[in-house]
Amino acid sequence: MNFFIEIITGYSYAIKVYFLYQLIINIITFLLMSIDKKRAKKDQWRIKESTFMILALLGGAVGVLLGIVVFHHKQSKKKFYLGVPILYVINKIASIMMYHYLLR
Repeated sequence: MNFFIEIITGYSYAIKVYFLYQLIINIITFLLMSIDKKRAKKDQWRIKESTFMILALLGGAVGVLLGIVVFHHKQSKKKFYLGVPILYVINKIASIMMYHYLLR
């Protein structure tokens, strides 16, 4: 536990907020993938695909990718198996730029 505390205390407030944002948006996106998969099995109202793509663009690409792998959900959709990895790369580039900016 002390290891994590040492890691956290070494960064600025802005970095901590950004990390927390990334964590929360990916957890929410992953949970929404789970909910959508359950609703798909029950033939109920579904979450729009555009919602997942917007969340992936806003930093939740890891959550969508994990949802695809864990729940076997949206695997056959081209915009998901091609688009989400592209958004993941865009997210990582944005993260690197954000860290570089925040560490100044």
